[in-house]
Amino acid sequence: MLEEKNPQRTAISTLGEVGLIKHLTDALPTIQPSTVLGVGDDAAVLEVGTGQMVVSTDTLAEGVHFNLGYVPLKHLGYKAVVVNLSDIASMNAVPSQILVSIAVSNRFPVEALEEIYQGIRLACQHYGVDLVGGDTTSSTSGLILTITAIGAVEKGKFIARKGAKEGDLLVVTGDLGGAYMGLQILEREHAVYLANPQMQPEMEGYEYILQRQLKPEARTDVRTALEQLEIVPTSMVDISDGLASEVLHLSDQSQVGIRVYEDKIPLDPQTLSTAEEFNLNPTVCALSGGEDYELLFTISPSDYQKIKNHPDFTVIGHVVEKQQGSHLVLSGSGELSPLTAQGWDAFLNRE
Repeated sequence: MLEEKNPQRTAISTLGEVGLIKHLTDALPTIQPSTVLGVGDDAAVLEVGTGQMVVSTDTLAEGVHFNLGYVPLKHLGYKAVVVNLSDIASMNAVPSQILVSIAVSNRFPVEALEEIYQGIRLACQHYGVDLVGGDTTSSTSGLILTITAIGAVEKGKFIARKGAKEGDLLVVTGDLGGAYMGLQILEREHAVYLANPQMQPEMEGYEYILQRQLKPEARTDVRTALEQLEIVPTSMVDISDGLASEVLHLSDQSQVGIRVYEDKIPLDPQTLSTAEEFNLNPTVCALSGGEDYELLFTISPSDYQKIKNHPDFTVIGHVVEKQQGSHLVLSGSGELSPLTAQGWDAFLNRE
């Protein structure tokens, strides 16, 4: 029988999500020879025959990760799959299967679950993955959706957060901040509806950023693009919690410092105009907004000529020695502003 202890009570919010994971798993070393990469990256890597398997899991909880007042169930199912496939893509792997576990209260009819699974099915079809199992149970606190994604990669060809070296270039795919601005529109219009249900939502002109929030896509295409360019990233992570948080993940795991140039961060015109409408700094939206599900990676400076003219890749910074720390280089002044992880954290300020 395990001996129960009654230590002092420490609020989870004092550690945050990343700190809590480290705190709970540091005393759990891996012992299986087949475990190549364990806790601490976007996904685990396991030896399977002559290749390697990549596995990741994420949970979306009602009231924490989504609001059903403005998130359609079909979109929720699709997005839940994408969130996990993004982790597989960031490891340079090809997704192949998913498992779905759902906890649901009795306020949801069968038809509501059918909507969720319709979105899951569409995502499976789009990305060519199979739904191979999971679990269904009841919940007393709304809807909880957990998806585990499985992928494959050739032995030794996965890309982890660890590996960036001094002098490497920092590259990002797509554009940033759009998902966060889409969320601002949804929350504004939902508040208007609650105040006056007769009011029609004003969604016209925000189509791109709304799609970035409600129906993001995993960058499973990047692996092929990099292969065609003959580029092998030295480190990589997906941008789920904001650019600043992910830069710090690479910095921490690779034991380096990183410079990010503010004027190089790619922002869509709709993101810029909406940020102005809400009187928000678009750079802060990109750094801390999250849910863009783009990929952030480092490459050798010798690969710059290969990537500099690619329309979907933007060089936004470079790697420096650890002692120099990780900073944002402010446009105009060139001053250094320390990067801090102020993006999404499920445990902060949510007592």
